[in-house]
Amino acid sequence: MRILVTNDDGIRAEGLRRLVRVARSHGVVKVSAPDTERSACSHAMTMRDPLRVKPFDWPESDVEAYHVNGFPSDCVNAGLTVAWPDGCDLVLSGINNGPNLGFDATYSGTVGGAMEGTINGIRSIAVSMACFVDDAPLHYETGERWLLENLADLVALPAKPLTLLNVNIPAIAYEEIAGTKVASMGQRVYEDRMELRSDPWGRPYYWQGGVAVVSPDQPGTDVEAVSQGYVAVTPITLDWTDRDYAEVIRHELTATART
Repeated sequence: MRILVTNDDGIRAEGLRRLVRVARSHGVVKVSAPDTERSACSHAMTMRDPLRVKPFDWPESDVEAYHVNGFPSDCVNAGLTVAWPDGCDLVLSGINNGPNLGFDATYSGTVGGAMEGTINGIRSIAVSMACFVDDAPLHYETGERWLLENLADLVALPAKPLTLLNVNIPAIAYEEIAGTKVASMGQRVYEDRMELRSDPWGRPYYWQGGVAVVSPDQPGTDVEAVSQGYVAVTPITLDWTDRDYAEVIRHELTATART
């Protein structure tokens, strides 16, 4: 199997190294990752600046690697151009150093990399370590071990066009993992997202971030699954059309046109 690995934490991130180690047991691996951290860039693409794709000296000599001065989506396209010009079989994005649960998936560069693979018609999986406490251990070893035992099963699942898998692994000891649940996307929102501050000269500016508010009372969702110690596997479709609502507004607009 031909595998392209990317992330949004940068070419030197520990999660990327561990993901590559897992991927090497499944096929030929090539890496195309950002030259610096690109978290929360979503599915952004570089359109008006040149992309620099440079070889990177990966620790394992059998892994061809490149770092790119762009976003994860750029890295996937660069990887398909430079590393896998004839295409590949799988795009893996991660392992992210934090959760990509619920609405966070829409901001995530990790998910954005998997989205770009999906758009290119390639089976794609985003993987994140779901840690909720600052400075708490990320337990990458748990993510690596879970992937070693389960990646083959994920890849063997029936493929669906325009659909990627978003995997969130609780950042706990492997022995504490309760199992795996296929879950829908939950809700993860932020309080006090915009904070007013002053620079050293007294000029106001805003710092965006805030505190994530996660209610585990979200039955069947990735938020609930991870809060209970389960690995959450969420299929995400790139066809965002709300077909039920489309029927409603089609009926209403047709009725309006007749009056």
